[in-house]
Amino acid sequence: MHVLIVGGGGREHAIAWALSKSSKVDHLSCAPGNGGIAALAQCVDIPATDVDAMVAWACENSVDFVVVAPDDPLALGMVDALEAAGIPAFGPRADAAIIEASKSFSKRLMEKYHIPTAKYQTFTELEPALTYIEAQGAPIVVKADGLALGKGVIVAQTVAEAQDAVRSMMSGHKFGDAGARVVIEECMTGPELTVLAFCDGEHLVPMPSSQDHKRAFDGNQGPNTGGMGAISPSPNYTPEVAKRCMEEIFLPTVAALRAEGRPFHGVIYFGLMLTPDGPKVVEYNARFGDPECQAVLSLLDSDLMDIFLACRNGTLDQVDVRWKDGASCCLVLASGGYPGSYAKGYPITGLEEAGQSAVVFHAGTRLGENGSVLTSGGRVLGVTATGPELNAAIDGAYAAASHIHFQDMFFRSDIGRVWNPNA
Repeated sequence: MHVLIVGGGGREHAIAWALSKSSKVDHLSCAPGNGGIAALAQCVDIPATDVDAMVAWACENSVDFVVVAPDDPLALGMVDALEAAGIPAFGPRADAAIIEASKSFSKRLMEKYHIPTAKYQTFTELEPALTYIEAQGAPIVVKADGLALGKGVIVAQTVAEAQDAVRSMMSGHKFGDAGARVVIEECMTGPELTVLAFCDGEHLVPMPSSQDHKRAFDGNQGPNTGGMGAISPSPNYTPEVAKRCMEEIFLPTVAALRAEGRPFHGVIYFGLMLTPDGPKVVEYNARFGDPECQAVLSLLDSDLMDIFLACRNGTLDQVDVRWKDGASCCLVLASGGYPGSYAKGYPITGLEEAGQSAVVFHAGTRLGENGSVLTSGGRVLGVTATGPELNAAIDGAYAAASHIHFQDMFFRSDIGRVWNPNA
């Protein structure tokens, strides 16, 4: 099969890496791809959000199957457009991807179908939102309704901070149209973790749990980022918690979307908070998380292409989805200044040495002259190691990363440690 992957980050590199092992895949393409993906796939210079150009290229190049990985093209209806052109695709249609594209929709869905989540109110006008925050007090959570590159959530510690966040979204247009509507939630407490799950519209198969680390600096300090590293599984996700999540959250979500006439095919990302009252949904995403994807797919012991086909065709219950024993850790190496402004174009060294003991997924790289690899993003690399237990995986990721260097490189030194009670 000729498979096209849409996207160009670490998540897409992990998907390409897993699909390259499939006996069913004989040719991989990726649009736009990056410097690491180029070693596995033909990179095509088409933006991930250019639906018309992507569909046209897939038709002209006899693509058999498309994996739409990022949130924006899913929300824009790329899967709908591909299927209309006769090309099967992995990922939800736009009417199901709305569980990520609109936080107010997902909150209403959970409310209607009694899926546990934080109490909330939605606002489209500034003054009522400010008044509500004043009445509720802090801490409180402010969310831009739409897609905001994973940065549209503010956990405000004071009323003033929350009101400033609302003003920046609604009046300051910090996130464009995504912040024209805001969702204001109670601030839940407890360990936070992620469970990704394959879904075929009716059946659901959870993957191993994972834990992303959003803050830029050690000790969960600094600004929120797209993710500075991830571990899998989470030490907090016990069998008892898993059972409650399946019964109270996972299966009800799939059933709710089906009942609404929006069957979900693809990966549902369940962002969860283990509150004193039990597990609750923090957010849904309509695709693999990044860098959770790198950590979780490193543990997959089945053919990913078989799973993708089953999710699209409604036969997930007929596939044996297996996982390796042990644990994994993905350590993100970032450009100085991220998540703010940062320079690009610095040469990267040590990739071959690091790759001898870990898998180095490229997130923000491009190829330079003479095959050199250069930085081209904020999150540059995801050094991912596995081990028989979590500490071994963490140690392996840091040992491999010690070989890699580029100007102004930084990373957190406590990935996995802040959630690992045995560290």
